[in-house]
Amino acid sequence: MRPRRPISEEGRKELVQLLKHSKSKTQFQRIQCVWLRAALDLSAAQIATAIGWQPGSVRQLHARYLNEGGSAPIGPGRGGRRNAYLTIEEEDHFLSQFIQRAADGGMLVVSEIKAAFEAKIGRKVPKSTVYRVLARHGWRKITPRPHHPKSDEAVQEAFKKNSRKPSSP
Repeated sequence: MRPRRPISEEGRKELVQLLKHSKSKTQFQRIQCVWLRAALDLSAAQIATAIGWQPGSVRQLHARYLNEGGSAPIGPGRGGRRNAYLTIEEEDHFLSQFIQRAADGGMLVVSEIKAAFEAKIGRKVPKSTVYRVLARHGWRKITPRPHHPKSDEAVQEAFKKNSRKPSSP
């Protein structure tokens, strides 16, 4: 087994400052993971036990810190849209042509939007993808309340006027 690369004294001081200024629990744990190695010379297994991680995750973070420096523990989080077909801005630009049609009182037909979306990205997508794009940009299906085809509004109003009202005490 090869010897572990040491962390310099400047690196230790930088880690202490980063610990003091961490903004979340996750960020604190990531910095603490590297600090435990630098300050106390603990093994990956010991650090993993101390902070509740897996040893492989600890080794991975140590390697990133040694290669990238102080920004590695703070680094980007785990979230994000890694598998998106289009960016949010591209989706917004794509939907703008349909916004004009809807603003003029037209109906949005999802199958048309789906066909245009597939032509833009060059592959087939399920209908749910288009519905998620629309939802992401604040679109929702608005339909009138249902009514019975044989209902008569005049009869309903007459019933309301002639119905018995509960007497007040």
